Amino acid sequence: MENNKTHILIVDDDNRIRSLLKEYLIENNYLVSTSENAENAKKKLSVFKFDLIVLDVMMPGQNGYDFTKEIKRKIKIPIILLTAKGETDDRVKGLELGADDYIGKPFEPKELLLRIKNLIKRNFKIDPNKIHYVGNAQIDLNKMNILLDGKNKKINVSEKKVLIEMLTNPGKTYSREEIGKISGINQERSIDVMITRLRLKIEKNPKNPKFLQTIRGSGYVLWIE
Repeated sequence: MENNKTHILIVDDDNRIRSLLKEYLIENNYLVSTSENAENAKKKLSVFKFDLIVLDVMMPGQNGYDFTKEIKRKIKIPIILLTAKGETDDRVKGLELGADDYIGKPFEPKELLLRIKNLIKRNFKIDPNKIHYVGNAQIDLNKMNILLDGKNKKINVSEKKVLIEMLTNPGKTYSREEIGKISGINQERSIDVMITRLRLKIEKNPKNPKFLQTIRGSGYVLWIE
């Protein structure tokens, strides 16, 4: 659905760059709005909800640095700065003002796309008040229980922390060390036991898991249908 697409605001005084980026990002299934300057961008930000801003630094009127500083004081939104300047000092200045990433012109649209994907993923947070599904398992993080085949199974605080992390990053492999830091469990054997318990609560066939799988030599991964 259109409303579920990531909404990106491109702010650049160069009409050609705005048009090219808009076309490219729409082709990659993003919802895109554009502004030619900071003032117009602020008007759109007051009306629409955006998930990320791609912002040119050198623009007439308010520049990208000052715009970043102002917006970051008001709302939490990822910002990628675009600039013809490639010097380290300029890059550091942008990051110090709150920008989340920085790419120098000229650049490949594919590189920008990868940076957008990484930032969206990094800033994505699951809603603990909603029901989350892994296959047929209904996970209620707020009530700390999992419903599978009509049976309610409680989860503890460590299991909840691991589920939040894995639900936020489905398909990412977590080492035992990473899971230990997330859950607060230090011993590898205890981590394996916790994963086994989660499988019993999530999987129809825990001995042949479909969703919470072991990646031999690497760790564990959660897949979501």
